[in-house]
Amino acid sequence: MNLDLSQQLFQRAQEVIPGGVNSPVRAFKGVGGTPVFFVSGIGPYLADVDGNHYIDYVASWGPMLRGYSCEPVVRAIRDQAIRATSFGAPTLQEIEMAELVVERVPSVERVRMVNSGTEATMSAIRLARGYTGRDRIVKFEGCFHGHGDSLLVKAGSGVMTLGLPDSPGVPAELAKHTITLPFNDIRAVEETFAGIGSDIACVIVEPIAGNMGVVAPANGFLQSLREKTNANGALLIFDEVMTGFRVAAGGAQELYGITPDLTTLGKVIGGGLPVGAFGGKADIMDQLAPIGPIYQSGTLSGNPLAMTAGLALLQTLDDEFYTALAESTTSLVEGLLIEASAAGIDLHINSVCGMFSLFFTAQDEVLSYEHVMQCEAEKYKKFFRLMLENGVYFAPSPYESAFLSGSHTEVEITQTIEQAGQAFRRIV
Repeated sequence: MNLDLSQQLFQRAQEVIPGGVNSPVRAFKGVGGTPVFFVSGIGPYLADVDGNHYIDYVASWGPMLRGYSCEPVVRAIRDQAIRATSFGAPTLQEIEMAELVVERVPSVERVRMVNSGTEATMSAIRLARGYTGRDRIVKFEGCFHGHGDSLLVKAGSGVMTLGLPDSPGVPAELAKHTITLPFNDIRAVEETFAGIGSDIACVIVEPIAGNMGVVAPANGFLQSLREKTNANGALLIFDEVMTGFRVAAGGAQELYGITPDLTTLGKVIGGGLPVGAFGGKADIMDQLAPIGPIYQSGTLSGNPLAMTAGLALLQTLDDEFYTALAESTTSLVEGLLIEASAAGIDLHINSVCGMFSLFFTAQDEVLSYEHVMQCEAEKYKKFFRLMLENGVYFAPSPYESAFLSGSHTEVEITQTIEQAGQAFRRIV
């Protein structure tokens, strides 16, 4: 596979962009080689600057639920761009998006739009602290909630990929208010609340972890968070930036039947454009300015392009879509496991409706950051390179989720399984 032009562009980028990329995982440091520079996508396929084509399982990190160049989304963006790209003022589209979110997401009675997932989680944390009058927050190892100062303690995603345990620039006085517990460890949650429950403003969690690879909640874990926060006057925040509208119409909270106090959203609600949102119970959300004392703002929040694109996508998603997506995911996962077994490869795959991760391990389960770190990341790196060379694009990190879209058909799934079988036999 020829990547000459991608290599040239990466060299050029490094002269003017730190590390040559605008988000660290893109640098391919987790898998080696040169980042691929893309120029177009349609359905489940991507094309790069060198003319190579790939079956894609990154989906712009989740939002491309209907695949690339989804016709209703493209049409909506084009029509809105002709009218105006931005106002920095109220629009009908932001009301329609808010109404749709309130209708579909069980926990949300009020919602505010922002411009990124990081901004959503930062704002939700500030709101929780202001509402409770407390400073301490609880998060979980391997869960990534954006690059806000309070949340870069034992975070997942690119922090894991690059081997950065914490980030310089985060004040120690701020970091000390963040308590990090093992994901899926109910006992640790109980002990923490028994000791300092009255000091905790909130617990923030990815209900399905997606930033150390896909790790689903163990039985009773989310329920224990709900019970302990309720009993101690703390708020429960579900970070559904990745899972919101991705795993079900109402997100992971619909799947598991747990209603948090606040929810953060992103990705899908922008239809592929940059966006974020946070919402929750009316009495909490109404503490925000201009009607409450807790300040939060964003000049281009509720941008009409992002709102229009998100509405166009969300209006195509129904129960039938999610059922078909789950079936496609199961078909792919089962095929990959059969090929791995035939090649003598120890492989475990976690998956939840359109999200999945490959863990090269003999462990029977992968339920925590500790389990993830015991997997053979080097085998994933080899797998990634071999699949890339044969036209299949997975996440360029052992610690990220892969995504299917509704545009992946039996043809792409079969081809992926066949290519994976060849790759497994080469990395034994």
